Amino acid sequence: MSIALLQSAITSFSAELDKTADADWSKATKCEGWDVTALLRHIVGGAVSSNMALRGAKRDELSPFFHNYQFSENPRADYAAAVADHVKAFEGVADPSTVVEHAIMDMPVGQLMMFRICDFALHAWDLGAGMGREVVLDPAVVEFAWNSLSPMAPMIGNTGMFGEGPSGNVPETADLQTRLIDLTGRR
Repeated sequence: MSIALLQSAITSFSAELDKTADADWSKATKCEGWDVTALLRHIVGGAVSSNMALRGAKRDELSPFFHNYQFSENPRADYAAAVADHVKAFEGVADPSTVVEHAIMDMPVGQLMMFRICDFALHAWDLGAGMGREVVLDPAVVEFAWNSLSPMAPMIGNTGMFGEGPSGNVPETADLQTRLIDLTGRR
């Protein structure tokens, strides 16, 4: 488990969120079908439900937060609280092989952290690129995400989480971030 990589991925998403005006929350992101509000709802709901799972909550308790997180009157504050608690929740688990009951399946904490690192990093790109910005992710996070996800390349498009998967149009000589973005169905 790497708290440093999780913090870096969170920092990338936070930076893109900070650059996004409240007036732009109805604009589309690069995550197909999601505007800024839906993307942030996914990120916050994922963090809150993961925090609950890391502290022993059962699937039926955390599922509503994961599947349909409801913002308070201040979504930015909801985000800040969720990500601050996210790091603390992961730090509270000493053994990455500890299995938690998550909304999508039971999994070891180390696997959950991998999902969360990838989620924050990829959605940072979705948010920034959707707003027309060039997004450069932490190379260490990109390498971690690539190493975690690239073994699934032949079937990643069938998971329902990564669009159509790799386009087949990005050469192996391209930079790793470009290859990661393409691998995960982002165009």
